[in-house]
Amino acid sequence: MSDLLLDLEAVREELRRGQLDGWLVYDFKGGNPVFGDLLGAAPKTTRRVFLWIPAQGEPRLLAHSIDRSHLPSGLPATIYRDRHELQAKLGELLGKAKTVAMEYSPRCALPTSSFTDAGTVELIRSFGVAVAPSADLYSIGRCRLTPSQLDGHLWASERLVATVKRAFEYAAERARSGLTEFQLAQWIRTELESQGLVVEEGPIVAVNGHSGDPHYEPTESASAPVRPGNWLLLDVWTRRSEPDAVYADVTWVGYLGEQAPVEHQQVFEAVVAARDAAVDYLRNAASRGEIPMGWQVDRVARDLLAARGHGDRFTHRLGHSLGHDVHGRGANLDDFETHDTRRLLPGTAFTVEPGVYRDDFGVRCEIDVVMSAEGPRVTTESQREIIVIAPR
Repeated sequence: MSDLLLDLEAVREELRRGQLDGWLVYDFKGGNPVFGDLLGAAPKTTRRVFLWIPAQGEPRLLAHSIDRSHLPSGLPATIYRDRHELQAKLGELLGKAKTVAMEYSPRCALPTSSFTDAGTVELIRSFGVAVAPSADLYSIGRCRLTPSQLDGHLWASERLVATVKRAFEYAAERARSGLTEFQLAQWIRTELESQGLVVEEGPIVAVNGHSGDPHYEPTESASAPVRPGNWLLLDVWTRRSEPDAVYADVTWVGYLGEQAPVEHQQVFEAVVAARDAAVDYLRNAASRGEIPMGWQVDRVARDLLAARGHGDRFTHRLGHSLGHDVHGRGANLDDFETHDTRRLLPGTAFTVEPGVYRDDFGVRCEIDVVMSAEGPRVTTESQREIIVIAPR
């Protein structure tokens, strides 16, 4: 049995269901992150290397002799020395295969799962072997949370939301004393790290017009003051420190004053309605025994915002996969940047985060969801009202 970090039996079952002879994972100097994901860490190989996961039989590697000492001990390996042996032994590895899956996406429709270069695809086809996408195999084999991963995600989610709420309080307390976006971001980082959480990037702290830029992030040298009367958006993501910990990621909005402007309130209500409509769609699909695709959920929220006059201002996908990286490699909720046909399988985690972005302010309401056979489980608190706190 191999030491691969994936549900091998589920992958084999999907290979057989899709009439695929195997999954061929190619890497050169770390260019394919899927290779490292499946092995637990990318080996320090310096030459071309292949991982073959057949529908029948045990996985094995094909690697250069110079990299022999860098290969994982738990996998059998075939060694080649020169380009001629590579060609011959790759043909032997493929055997009678007719179709294999690789990190390939026709016309690069899903760039998040397209890491095999065109030349290598040509090489495999030269053996008379067709190449199919591996995106669903990765979702099935690698993206479903284990019980311990789910527990860790829930633990991080609870502390994340509590910290975000305290951040609005802190902003209100310091708004009259020269607080900046960057200083508030630093405060959030320190609070999370003091609870044993990891902050690799961010957070996004954005006031007024800055909140209309979905990926604005303050720096020490370029940071707006946080003042009374400001609209404030906080997008914060964190995870535990374990090697397989899964991220939690939320966005909340607030107003530092007595009452949020009517226009802000109207946009907020539309965004919340889009978020909730997406979750309802997932719930209804599960009740019918269906497993929806990522694009279908995006379409529900996008159509609702368009019907309310905000379609042109929702400028990104509805949500992204969650994993050990905040933007995981599973299915995204996307019918805008891509047409994501990957299924939202039970056990997979993702965000739902519709947004409306204007020049003067933006609204995004982000929650996390873990799918189950019974339906979506929202794992972070859903913001229902704008946080309104008058500076003290």
